[in-house]
Amino acid sequence: MKLNDMKFEKEMYFKASKSSGRGGQNVNKVSTKIGLFFNVNNSALLSEEEKLQLKARLKNKIDKHGFLGISSQTERSQLLNKKKAIVKFYDMLSIALKKRKKRVETKPTLNSVTKRLSEKKIISGKKSLRKKEYYEE
Repeated sequence: MKLNDMKFEKEMYFKASKSSGRGGQNVNKVSTKIGLFFNVNNSALLSEEEKLQLKARLKNKIDKHGFLGISSQTERSQLLNKKKAIVKFYDMLSIALKKRKKRVETKPTLNSVTKRLSEKKIISGKKSLRKKEYYEE
């Protein structure tokens, strides 16, 4: 099942608060900042494996109670900030749940090894010239 097919909106909680930034007098009067909260632990749409993967990859965004928190305050209206927060949520989930490719180890090429060793010889040559015995008269 694709991430776009799932309806996570049923499990999301939204909280509006006063925003900072642009908006003039509107900032002081209207709560336009939106906080989106999603309980990873109690989600019925995620498998246990996906929950563990989210907790590991988004550990800085998930609090000790298991809530993933995202906020949006760039727009002047609450509705636009809510839409932006939902888009951020789906982007974050798709990145965190993406299967990572295993790294295949490769051997260094002959050319890269010879280049590295020749650079080491040049640097060691410079350092050997700095020794005290060359400066004595």
